[in-house]
Amino acid sequence: MGASLVGLFLMTLLSGVTLAEPIANGLDIHLVSHPDGEAAFSFDKSVFEGDLSSLPIGVFDSGIGGLTVLDAILSLDVFNNDNLGPGSDGRPDFENERFLYLGDQANMPYGNYSKVGKIDYLRELILKDAVFLLGNRYWNGNEASFDKPPVKAIVIACNTATAYGFEDLKAAMKRWEIPVFVVGVVEAGARGLLESAGDGAIGVMATVGTCASEVYPRTIQSTLGRAGRGVATITQFGSADLAAVIEGDPAYSVTVEEQVQKDVRQLVEAHRQSQGSGSDTPPVPLTKIILGCTHFPLAVEEIDAAFAELNKMPEFDAFIAEERQYINPAEWTARQLFRELASAKMRRKGGASESGEIDRFFLSVPNPNSSEVKITTEGALDHDYKYGREVGQWELEDTIIVPMTRSLLPPSSRHLVENELPEVWKRLP
Repeated sequence: MGASLVGLFLMTLLSGVTLAEPIANGLDIHLVSHPDGEAAFSFDKSVFEGDLSSLPIGVFDSGIGGLTVLDAILSLDVFNNDNLGPGSDGRPDFENERFLYLGDQANMPYGNYSKVGKIDYLRELILKDAVFLLGNRYWNGNEASFDKPPVKAIVIACNTATAYGFEDLKAAMKRWEIPVFVVGVVEAGARGLLESAGDGAIGVMATVGTCASEVYPRTIQSTLGRAGRGVATITQFGSADLAAVIEGDPAYSVTVEEQVQKDVRQLVEAHRQSQGSGSDTPPVPLTKIILGCTHFPLAVEEIDAAFAELNKMPEFDAFIAEERQYINPAEWTARQLFRELASAKMRRKGGASESGEIDRFFLSVPNPNSSEVKITTEGALDHDYKYGREVGQWELEDTIIVPMTRSLLPPSSRHLVENELPEVWKRLP
């Protein structure tokens, strides 16, 4: 491409981006410089012309937690596959679809970037995840391979990534003029809340990073407002430990039940304080609980039992409804994905068992061949290096993406996937 054409293309591409967005500008310039998609963090835009229905659906998370969302998608049966209407037909709603999963394990946990003032770097990581899904490049051994298919839709299976990157990704698809739509767990969870019956206060159980972003209260109020509903009473609690305990992290000695009891009590206590004391107005009890972390639905029985125990205590019973509803954003993400595919007429035709039509799984790992990267003796990115990186280094590939297999998963993660996510486990090579 000649210099004048590159300049013209670049001006067109950047026309919707302000100079206040250096991350978007930097990525767009990098993409223009590598239009064939063979460089790291690039993709070939020309593959998104024509019918995309046969392409897989991309799902990404900061680690393996997003596999719970993928399992919910694979298990969903609430629509009729023939007429697309509501109602189970005994067939998985995505029976003909293929999926491509990315867990950005090397750069996790995403929630820590906001704590150290690196939100812009987190936004860049999220854009890189999407570019990987759109491209065909990954690492197989010591060589880059280019046989990965691009995707027709992107599911952000991470609450923190949705909080900090959802709008960026939607804007990027529009700017790049590619017909790939983005679904995020937070928006889907808010829609699920809208469709659930009953009133009362809303409790949000999530991670510290997700709660700090305020994405759930903001999205819930916006979703309810557009539907003509009043302002909701919302109380959040961010757990720093529950996800790791559920996953079986050996660094934690408490049981899931013990950690759940502690976290639920803190949520209820926060709600009680928010309702004030000495008021003549009766408190609004917690009625709907959003499980705002991909791991938390795996402990819903323990969570409900903890609420029930607190309900027996005089100091808490007025602040907790006798009957509670639990909103699993993963399930509502699957529903929204089906509707989006159907509306765009992008559902895959034909059977999923055709030769070569398989789901594919990937993980990021530190790049052992990079002279820039600092790696610990355990093989992870050095903490200070990880959280000291700056945006805009598009030519630096300090992490690489490799195929995920059962043997690559940490023992605790492997146990969780095998025992709690059967649909994913049987597809994982």
